[in-house]
Amino acid sequence: MTGPAGHGAGFRQGVYDAVVVGGGHNGLVAAAYLARAGRSVLVLERLGHTGGAAISTRPFAGVDARLSRYSYLVSLLPSKIVRELGLDFGVRKRGVSSYTPDVRAGRPTGLLVGGGEERTRESFVRLTGSDQEYEQWRAFYRTTAQVAAKVFPTLTEPLPTREALRARIDDEAAWRMLFEEPLGRAVEHHFDDDLVRGVVLTDALIGTFADAHDPGLAQNRCFLYHVIGGGTGDWDVPLGGMGAFTDALADAARRAGAEIATGHEAVRIETDGTAAEVTFRTAAGEGTVAARTVLVGASPRAMAELLGETPPKPAAEGAQLKVNMLLKRLPRLRDTSVDPREAFAGTFHVAEGYAGLARAYAEAAAGELPSAPPSEIYCHSLTDPTILGPELAAAGYQTLTLFGLHTPARLFERDHAEAREVLLAATLAQLDAHLAEPIADCLAEDAEGRPCIEAKTPLDLERDLRLPGGHIFHSDLSWPYATAGTGRWGVETGHANVLLCGAGAVRGGGVSGVPGHNAAMAALGR
Repeated sequence: MTGPAGHGAGFRQGVYDAVVVGGGHNGLVAAAYLARAGRSVLVLERLGHTGGAAISTRPFAGVDARLSRYSYLVSLLPSKIVRELGLDFGVRKRGVSSYTPDVRAGRPTGLLVGGGEERTRESFVRLTGSDQEYEQWRAFYRTTAQVAAKVFPTLTEPLPTREALRARIDDEAAWRMLFEEPLGRAVEHHFDDDLVRGVVLTDALIGTFADAHDPGLAQNRCFLYHVIGGGTGDWDVPLGGMGAFTDALADAARRAGAEIATGHEAVRIETDGTAAEVTFRTAAGEGTVAARTVLVGASPRAMAELLGETPPKPAAEGAQLKVNMLLKRLPRLRDTSVDPREAFAGTFHVAEGYAGLARAYAEAAAGELPSAPPSEIYCHSLTDPTILGPELAAAGYQTLTLFGLHTPARLFERDHAEAREVLLAATLAQLDAHLAEPIADCLAEDAEGRPCIEAKTPLDLERDLRLPGGHIFHSDLSWPYATAGTGRWGVETGHANVLLCGAGAVRGGGVSGVPGHNAAMAALGR
């Protein structure tokens, strides 16, 4: 340890109570809590802006549309964080949960979930021929809602033990279904219809490359985090786009006294357990800053590299395709019983039947791009038109966000550009199969006459955002209870004064702010 030196000149002080590495949403949450508690805080952010993956950008040249480019929906953000940090930020609920198109007996049809209980029941009956699947649907999600109400509040508390969480849930059948047996068993037990089974399973596969019967239960952990958000499992639209959230966090941190230095890339952390020093790089060269505590908002792999330690095994690998589009109009559907404004307002499932998901996983696991790539789509601007400029909104333009499943990073390593192009074409072909007009005919054009569509693979996310292997959760999601070595809050490391506040912490993943909150609580000795 050499003490404060170097290019730290320009900071308000040479030694900080806390230096936060990374200005993503979790790092900003941690900084805001610590600064509000009276601690001196410095945030070092590699990029020229804060927000990490939770940002809004105008990706299409000369087009006034601010899209949530990477992260795009909010579920796991506790209202307590919004309230305690005084954030000027809100969300809006979607009127429709989901629509899943299908073809039965040669006739276009689909399953609409939303618009009221009776309408949802009617949709189940029309698709399946009876209300049996609907009653099973209600019973299944009544169980997950009861679990959610008990688990979600624990995310911002010290980690419970496994047995304490089990006792809190107080439902052995629900515990076994979600925590002990592969989720595929429950899906197949509760539902008979392939389409309904697939719609349920998709929440277990977002950013997670796993089969319904994976014995490692990665799919169960992913499913759990997708159904407990807010204690209800609702996935809400961030008003003003995701960047509105991280802008509000940066404002809150600055108001509380935190310093935020963009264009400052942390390259090394040295610590003796009581004092630490962070070396950073800027356009002007390298510098150092001293801290009593360092909070790392980067991935576990990046943290290990900063500390000069061996990265954790196995290596993280993302498994998703992210596509952003701007449309001149929403496409017409082959299923004329549903309005496109309803179908795309919720989650529009494509090629996500249960058997199709299993086939896509098997193909990808064998090293091949899925022949019928599964994906889900939604239209932010239907719920929140403020992300569009006035002229675009008046002309009826809409955004579409597509999230593709079962496309692990390994599939792009040989020829990235070609694989991305082939996968995008195949994914859009699956969508077109349910449209009365090709999606390409609906795409807007940018100022240079190019169609307004961009696709991001796991390798793109690794390059742009430093996500390890393009993994949107930084690593596989963890159970929300203590295990050997997790520490009191699930953010502790092998160094007493270095904490992990990114998505790779226990109870990390998604746009939640939970790891940031918990790391701040650990730093404050709560």
